[in-house]
Amino acid sequence: MSRKFRADDFAESLNYAVAGLVYAFRTQRHLRAHFFIAVLVVLLAIAFDLERVELALLTLTIGVVIICELVNTSVEAVVDLITEEYHPLAAIAKNVAASAVLMAAITSLVIGYLIFFDRVAVLQEGSWSRALATPPLVTLAALLVVLIVVLAMKAGGSPVRMQGGMPSAHAAIASVLTTSILFVSHSGTVSLLAVLLTVLVAQSRVEAKIHTVSEVLVGGVIGLLVTALAFQLIS
Repeated sequence: MSRKFRADDFAESLNYAVAGLVYAFRTQRHLRAHFFIAVLVVLLAIAFDLERVELALLTLTIGVVIICELVNTSVEAVVDLITEEYHPLAAIAKNVAASAVLMAAITSLVIGYLIFFDRVAVLQEGSWSRALATPPLVTLAALLVVLIVVLAMKAGGSPVRMQGGMPSAHAAIASVLTTSILFVSHSGTVSLLAVLLTVLVAQSRVEAKIHTVSEVLVGGVIGLLVTALAFQLIS
């Protein structure tokens, strides 16, 4: 009889998945490049106000490239575990896995060209800066940068876990959203509520003993500084 589903089982499985992602991000230079390119593509997609179908296609393409890179990393690890000596079949396994990444990357380039070429060609002088200056895009850009910074900092730790560790991702994300609200909202009540919610998020992480006070503070400061810098650049 299969055991009943428990929240702890799901959290543990999620921890393993995040640990694998962080390990690949830490050790695979190409995966880091794919992540940064994905951020740029998302910013372009929002700036050009793409249709939902185009956004879905870009999202699928980005996901496929990253998935192929993760599979390639796992294949290399398994092959290295099985044999440390050169073997033609081991070489074939690694080469085929690498070719999957190559084909996914080439496909993504073709799709990106087909979607963006006409829009870039007719882009008028000054419209790019106006598009980038929209608060939602600035907030999203800050959020993506903060997530990459947090992921990179967590990649330096061992063991890597989704919960806990320096810095607190929850505090960083809450800080990004609250700082964005402080910049765009003209309501003191809304701003105060946003700050209180961020404090509650930080307090809950500490009270649950998932993070220490210093980890929460560092996450909050990262979110605050990145978002404030982003809004200052467009002001």
